[in-house]
Amino acid sequence: MATYKEVIGTSITNIAGDSPTTVDGDIWYNSSATNFKFNLTTSFTGWSTGGNLTTARSYLAGCGTQTAGLAFGGTSPGGQATEEYGGTSWTNGGNLTTSNQRLAGAGTQTAGLAFGGRGDPGSVIAVTEEYNGSSWTNGGSLTTARQSLGGAGTQTAALAFGGNFPVVNVTEEYNGSSWTAGGALTTARRQLGGAGTQTAGLAFGGQSPALSPSSSNLTEEYNGSSWTNGGTMNTGRQQLAGCGLQTAALAFGGISPFGAETEQYDGSSWTTTSSMNTARERLAGAGTITAGLAFGGEDPPNTAATEEFTQGASPFAAWSTGGNMSQSVGELAGAGTQTAGLAFGGQPTPNGVSSDEYNGTSWTAVGTMGSGRYRLAGAGTQTAGLAFGGMDSGGNSLASTEEYNGSSWTNGGNMGTARNKLGGCGTQTAALAIGGSPPAMTNTEEYNGTSWTAGGALNNARSSCTGAGIQTAAVAVGGDSPAKSKTEEYNGSSWTNVTDTPQEVSSSASSSGIQTAALIIGGAEFPKACLLYDGTNWTVTASTSSGRNFAAAGGASPSSKSVVFSGQGSLNLTEEFNQFGPSTATIETT
Repeated sequence: MATYKEVIGTSITNIAGDSPTTVDGDIWYNSSATNFKFNLTTSFTGWSTGGNLTTARSYLAGCGTQTAGLAFGGTSPGGQATEEYGGTSWTNGGNLTTSNQRLAGAGTQTAGLAFGGRGDPGSVIAVTEEYNGSSWTNGGSLTTARQSLGGAGTQTAALAFGGNFPVVNVTEEYNGSSWTAGGALTTARRQLGGAGTQTAGLAFGGQSPALSPSSSNLTEEYNGSSWTNGGTMNTGRQQLAGCGLQTAALAFGGISPFGAETEQYDGSSWTTTSSMNTARERLAGAGTITAGLAFGGEDPPNTAATEEFTQGASPFAAWSTGGNMSQSVGELAGAGTQTAGLAFGGQPTPNGVSSDEYNGTSWTAVGTMGSGRYRLAGAGTQTAGLAFGGMDSGGNSLASTEEYNGSSWTNGGNMGTARNKLGGCGTQTAALAIGGSPPAMTNTEEYNGTSWTAGGALNNARSSCTGAGIQTAAVAVGGDSPAKSKTEEYNGSSWTNVTDTPQEVSSSASSSGIQTAALIIGGAEFPKACLLYDGTNWTVTASTSSGRNFAAAGGASPSSKSVVFSGQGSLNLTEEFNQFGPSTATIETT
């Protein structure tokens, strides 16, 4: 039999630790651990060619997703042109009312928003237009006319920031009819990128006369009222594009000088990833961190090129033990991330008023809720959490909402329908309540930070279901029969049936992540089973060590780092989920 050296050409390296390389298939002997290890490549990450725009142009804007994108405005002859992307090709939509370039965009393909920019013959404008999937109509004008600005959010909850003339730090918020002043950027700039929502926005890169060099690597995060500095980009640049969420963003292209660089943001730092195939500036973007879309721009000259960014879920994943909670709680809710988690409610009473914070290592008891409850839902972060619905100690379904500010809970607006065993996701100021009982419901409600309003009805009545994502891009899974295998996606107004799960997701499962990178954990019938969703397909992934039923979870977006905690059956255990890439695996030698 041939030896490793005869086949590969070299001997196996002896290293006291992990290999300094990340080459796929690299193998070495770890003399400290006295075992062999090797590197495993995860799934594909990178850019691939999509269908070209009908009209090549730069200085355009965009919104939507990788499979339902919207491109509008830009340089002549595309100043009024709108195009819709279906995942493979672009088709013409309704023209903008005003010829416009250097504008910003927000929303979805069927509920888009265009604002600011430069009209003909070169005047800076304050125009806002709303798209309904076929035509544009005028909305409320910006208070400050500007071009080369950043944008984020939805048609009814948008964010406009920065821009010029002259370079400004002005931020404005749109409510679906008019713009009002928000908190100013820390650094005035133009030609910047934007992502996120109105209450969790992200501004990055750009150009500022106050900086040297003028191409900025600065990042700022918006909390709904003010901006604070985040992690700096690895490559300062301007005239770039971006997409995603505040905690899961993608930045690509731009002048750095002229480049194809792509970076990913996890809520604290940027990481360089695969570059675009076509270097370009003055382009537009849409989609998410795992399914991005880049289109148009100058390469030069003006280009119609479209590229799709894909970051698939790694098949290599594992759960590890985290710090135990101080008490065993079931039928609780959770929010936050793996290193900044929040647990609240649950039973047995009096634990229904408890809340605890996780720092990635240990749990600490914090402020108690105003009313004890279990079988509730949660959303938000460790410093801006939301608890809604549930059941009190008397067995009554609740409509009440409570908001957490990092130290204490206060009452929010009541839901329109009292319910328990519901699913939830989103943020404190843009949450989604999904299904519930009794009996199993199709009701969806949306929270704006003050009050709940009715959203689109589920296609499948669900009780004890779970949900992940944000208010305008959510996924609902499982629940009591007959919805156990049914998956639905929400676009901010309606639910659509998509790919069924490969096995039933039983009632009382937990979830974390976003619509295109969701993790489903446990449940009554398959308490250790875990499934990953990439926005199209489901994959079975690593099982938890302990069975989980009526547990709670929190996770980064996407779900490559999640945490699950507690659960029915006297559990106070915490487990942390990690996907590896490139990853090391031990080779058994016996």
